Amino acid sequence: AALNTASAANGYVLSDRGTWLSFKNRGELVIAVEGDKRLFNQYGVMLVNPARHPHVKKEFGQAFIDWLVSPEGQKAIADYKINGQQLFFSNANSPGA
Repeated sequence: AALNTASAANGYVLSDRGTWLSFKNRGELVIAVEGDKRLFNQYGVMLVNPARHPHVKKEFGQAFIDWLVSPEGQKAIADYKINGQQLFFSNANSPGA
């Protein structure tokens, strides 16, 4: 809705990359700023505490986490594209990540 409003008014709006890449009604909108460290949007993953939630399938959750941070998982993340453009930038093995 925010992108549609900005497009109709030829204005400015902050948008996440996935929404922008999927958005079709761009009109004259263009990306004004990207790559700035202040716009960094870190994703994370953590296992639900099985001591507090005994129904949690700890082994499956840990297997998923292990895959996400593995070279294969990081490649799958980096290879995910919308309209041929990379959506996510994997960094599990980067210093400070």
